[in-house]
Amino acid sequence: MSRIVTPPGTQDVPRTAQALKVISVVWALLVFNTLGSLGASLLPIPRSVLQMLTMSSVGFAFVLALAVNPRFKFRPSAYLLLLILLLVGSLASSARLTSGWGALFRCARFGLFIGTLWLVSPWMDNALHFVKHHVRVLAALLASVAIGLVVAPGLAMSEINEGRLTGVLWPLTATQVGQYAAIAIGLTILLWLNKLTTGRSVALISAPATVLLLLTHTRTATAGLVAGLAVAGLSMLLTNARARRVLVWAIAVAVAGVVLLGAFIQAWLLRGQDRANFTNLTGRAKVWDRLLDMPRTWFEQVFGTGLSNKSFDGLPIDNSWLAVFHEQGYVGVVIVVLFLLTLVVAAISRPPSPARACALFLISYCLLASYTEAGLGDASPYLLHLALASWLLATPSPEGDAQVFHRPDHLSSVT
Repeated sequence: MSRIVTPPGTQDVPRTAQALKVISVVWALLVFNTLGSLGASLLPIPRSVLQMLTMSSVGFAFVLALAVNPRFKFRPSAYLLLLILLLVGSLASSARLTSGWGALFRCARFGLFIGTLWLVSPWMDNALHFVKHHVRVLAALLASVAIGLVVAPGLAMSEINEGRLTGVLWPLTATQVGQYAAIAIGLTILLWLNKLTTGRSVALISAPATVLLLLTHTRTATAGLVAGLAVAGLSMLLTNARARRVLVWAIAVAVAGVVLLGAFIQAWLLRGQDRANFTNLTGRAKVWDRLLDMPRTWFEQVFGTGLSNKSFDGLPIDNSWLAVFHEQGYVGVVIVVLFLLTLVVAAISRPPSPARACALFLISYCLLASYTEAGLGDASPYLLHLALASWLLATPSPEGDAQVFHRPDHLSSVT
């Protein structure tokens, strides 16, 4: 029997089934913490209550993580170290209260978010297990969207939202629903390509999620899904026969779809907009120009104006790079570049594996989405996706390999 190597920082943490369930709950709370609260809701719950529920969940997650890791055992992570630097920069900019007291509250939330990630890090030597758990959590959110669509289709696809699918049991925007659907689809397909889950999982998760994604008319999520799967698929091309066969079929279907359904695809992409509106990214470019033209002091250029709600003059920024520059300045931009570059270099240098393919998908998706969506500088689903990618790229222990690589169980079961 080969010797089990325990990664640094993971000694003396409980590995019981109960501890793993607690960590799974912690992860679900972190995802819940990043949910939005904009949009119509079928339930008469004030938005302030919804915000209190999501923002307080990170505190519960931190307490639960601390309960199973009271000795503060950590697994080394360059990604999480850089997030701490980003938090320090955010505190420096927010302390001036340019964005109000809310900036300091967001820093505290960001700190709890990062602290919780550090506390759960010892259990991430089995990161592929948490890929499955991540998919389950996203699938539960998508199920709530689907139920809302059945119960109140007029509200879920309201004309106010241009007929795009939104969440109504919990007010999720079309872009959020699209993101969750795309990530769930991509990770499920990659697990299936690597024989780590069954075709039934693809049918039960990816197929309905694809329908929901199409109903959201979210171009960024769709492009991120295609690009992420393409990058991950190419990384497995020489080592995975199933991936090669699927790639050939995917190219054939894509070519046939463009030829036969070109008009429908164009109409779906335009979403009823004229070409001018499509070109300026539904008005985003105008907000970006105004943000860049705003006069700034040297301090605001270097450190930013402090954490805010990712808006400028009451309009969403919808660009991670400009949002980071506005809130955390050039220092924040450099830190974000560093942790993304660290992940990319680690992914390129690691040999082909299921973990590497999933990590490449998550990194590619977040990179593409960063152009039209904000989230790389604060507690967000994107930082959770990238945290999972960083753990996937860490060298797994033999114990982790034994638990994950040789058990192609269904996603609905607990590995």
